[in-house]
Amino acid sequence: MPSPRLLIGLPLLATPLAIAAWLWLTMLSPWTYERPEHLAPIGEGPHALFVYGTLTHAPIRWLVYGRAGDPEPASLPGYRRTGLDLKACADCAVAGLALTVSAEELARLDRYERLGIRYRRVRAELSDGSTAWVYRRLPDVD
Repeated sequence: MPSPRLLIGLPLLATPLAIAAWLWLTMLSPWTYERPEHLAPIGEGPHALFVYGTLTHAPIRWLVYGRAGDPEPASLPGYRRTGLDLKACADCAVAGLALTVSAEELARLDRYERLGIRYRRVRAELSDGSTAWVYRRLPDVD
């Protein structure tokens, strides 16, 4: 008969592993995302990207595209954060990070954000006057 410690320890170990496997499969796996054909191809990098959600956390960036990068604090004027998206707001600004990524890294980020399915990637002007890609929720996605 297995020891009581083993019976308690296995579920404690299995739960985080199951969660990690589910997150990888649903967000990072190449098998669960087909880039929609109507999207323009990704041009050669480097690409400037403004992030304001989960990608502001270094461990998430490392998991998604293989490195934490060298983010710089940045702000996107004219918007406010509403849940998973940005809404126009003349007197508002969204705090986030400016990243510089390669074309391959941008493709991995597109997969993570489910470009063309959950999000679109648009150009926006940051408060310092530079432009960057920003992921915006598609209008018909809850």
